[in-house]
Amino acid sequence: MTITKTNRPPKSPQDSATIMNEIVLPNDTNTLGNLMGGRLLHWMDICAAISAQKHCNQIVVTASVDSVSFNEAIKLGDVVTLKGYVSRAFQTSMEVFIEVYAENIPRGESIKCNEAYYTFVALDGRQRPVAVPELIPETEDQKQKYDGALRRRQVRLILAGRMKPKDATELKNLFV
Repeated sequence: MTITKTNRPPKSPQDSATIMNEIVLPNDTNTLGNLMGGRLLHWMDICAAISAQKHCNQIVVTASVDSVSFNEAIKLGDVVTLKGYVSRAFQTSMEVFIEVYAENIPRGESIKCNEAYYTFVALDGRQRPVAVPELIPETEDQKQKYDGALRRRQVRLILAGRMKPKDATELKNLFV
């Protein structure tokens, strides 16, 4: 399969920045009154997909989700804020970084609950992978995430059986 390079100009992570807010309602909770993990993953996937679409101006599909740890319980009535942006663009795929915050508005308390990396593939009108614009990180944090993205990608490919560990050059550099 040949992928045509895109002639669209590079974009910055800010171009794909997405902020979503949701309120935790009773039908979103488990028997302990906490947000169900599956509901949070659903919201995270939507936020990440919007970021990926904003970057490439194409339909996108989720290719992978890195491990998500549920660090803090999100309670009934909390407002959940999801923030995402493209952290690196490859040939046809994009890595999207997502952060999740829970806010108890009456108490004026906000806490970071989760973060994760999602990977999306851009598709053309025939549902075939299509090239995406280059990403140019701007801030130090964006540059760090950009630099680490190739290592994270190689780990994903190895775990999916699509790359042999001996071919993971970026990972070898960490251990040799």
